[in-house]
Amino acid sequence: MSLFGLFRRPTPVKRKARPQLPPDLLRKVRHIEIATKRLVDQGVAGGYHSAFKGRGVEFAEVRPYEPGDEVRSIDWNVTARMGAPYVKRFVEERDLTVFLAVDVSGSLSYGSRHLLKRDLSAEIAALLSFAAVSNQDRVGAAFLSDRLELFLRPERRRTHVLRLVREILMRPPGGRTDLEKGLWAALKTLRQRSVVFLISDFLDTLPAGALKAAAARHDLIVIEIYDPHDHAPPVTGPVVLRDAESGRLAVTNGGRLVGEHAERRRGERDELHKLLRKLGVDSLEVRTDVPYMPSLVSFFERRRRRLAR
Repeated sequence: MSLFGLFRRPTPVKRKARPQLPPDLLRKVRHIEIATKRLVDQGVAGGYHSAFKGRGVEFAEVRPYEPGDEVRSIDWNVTARMGAPYVKRFVEERDLTVFLAVDVSGSLSYGSRHLLKRDLSAEIAALLSFAAVSNQDRVGAAFLSDRLELFLRPERRRTHVLRLVREILMRPPGGRTDLEKGLWAALKTLRQRSVVFLISDFLDTLPAGALKAAAARHDLIVIEIYDPHDHAPPVTGPVVLRDAESGRLAVTNGGRLVGEHAERRRGERDELHKLLRKLGVDSLEVRTDVPYMPSLVSFFERRRRRLAR
């Protein structure tokens, strides 16, 4: 064999071309990016920062005392040496990991108003993620149905947030809801203590065991995606219904169905909220029929006030 044959360059490996997004989906991702980024820039990032604290504070330096400084911050040893008052300055040690556990089961493909529950879920996930990244926090995600559909390890990059939004919107409708199984699977992959947002419509049996485990190890926040027709469908005569997750059809009396369904959903929601209160878990309802920003800002403010006590 010739020396040329021994030292020739290896044939370059062709990388698989990344699939192009359909134009309508690309527009939707871009719309969510622009809308949520604008909200973050208008002050959501500050509200987020004050609502989610880091692991504590660490010493930064000592500096001369200034009028208005707290007496308890005076460093008496340095003050005695220098013959003038000095105070200790501390900075917040954040190093936060924000983790979004997002329900992507078939029921999220429904929406009785101008917004599908899945689109609303993507907007909320994007807003929280951009707020976290702007505060130099890491963001990760898990997509759940009756299993762990996808796990995205925590990162600090804007492109990571855009991928997260794309994955929510690209995922084809379908899959059953079993948050107990899905959330347990996500928790097994999440090693570090995190601020965990569980985003779901909760049209499923109560995932009590997984919620208790998540609340015991993490700062858990539950975000309920609420569509009015999930809880009180319009009263009609005989109606044909299709289950979004199983595809089964049923013909039923609309009037009787509405009452039975509304009563059952009230009981299920009461059970969920009772468990969250018992666990000390914060929760937030975002609806497809009203703007979500007032509710989100109010939620941040409530948390800020509680943490400041």
